Amino acid sequence: MSETASAPPRPVLELRSLTRTHGSGTTEVQALRGVDLAVHPGELVAVMGPSGSGKSTLLTLAGGLDSATTGQVLIEGQDIGTLSRKDMAALRRRSVGYVFQDYNLIPALTAAENIALPRELDGVSARKARKEALEALTEMGLEAVADRFPDEMSGGQQQRVAIARALVGDRRLVLADEPTGALDSETGETVLALLRQRCDAGAAGVMVTHEPRYAAWADRVVFIRDGLVVDQTLNPAGAESLLGSIEGAR
Repeated sequence: MSETASAPPRPVLELRSLTRTHGSGTTEVQALRGVDLAVHPGELVAVMGPSGSGKSTLLTLAGGLDSATTGQVLIEGQDIGTLSRKDMAALRRRSVGYVFQDYNLIPALTAAENIALPRELDGVSARKARKEALEALTEMGLEAVADRFPDEMSGGQQQRVAIARALVGDRRLVLADEPTGALDSETGETVLALLRQRCDAGAAGVMVTHEPRYAAWADRVVFIRDGLVVDQTLNPAGAESLLGSIEGAR
């Protein structure tokens, strides 16, 4: 009796023929031009490329923070383009953790409150959300700033709070835009280890980075130039040389 091979797991994130155009006529800019990408459970993908290549646009579309001009974004099989604004917000709170370049912390809330808020909005009790927030801060080595407001923290501390907010709970997709940008190399490695750990536990991660040493934590490196995926590699050690060739071609 022949054995039937098990089907591969469904991607947590799938981008299908994704395009994003800004402006029109002489001011038209094609930020993305027909991007296809699938990220599966347990996989961490690093996105690299020159400045202005479309890396951050890819993340904002993947997280439902902007709408594609054409194409589809699917999160766990759900076409997010078909969702209402309310349902999209609920999906982001429940399933998507997003690390912004500019932190995007709420100034009137403490570090612990910033992390706990999305959980409370999704129905988790205030007590449990606070406990989860404190545990996330401890993982980041930030228990001392739990009750500080963003303007009482350094840029690096704010960045780690933003990362803790993205990783807390059971989110299946983590999107990170230059998550180590405000961190020293040692702290950056700690953050990447936590992101790697979350993916190893079954989440899918997409990280924009310009640093080959951080891309080395990924299972796959995707290279973008002028809104197009120009190459992919399963060998992160080759990221630095290939990125150099891409930049040299500009």
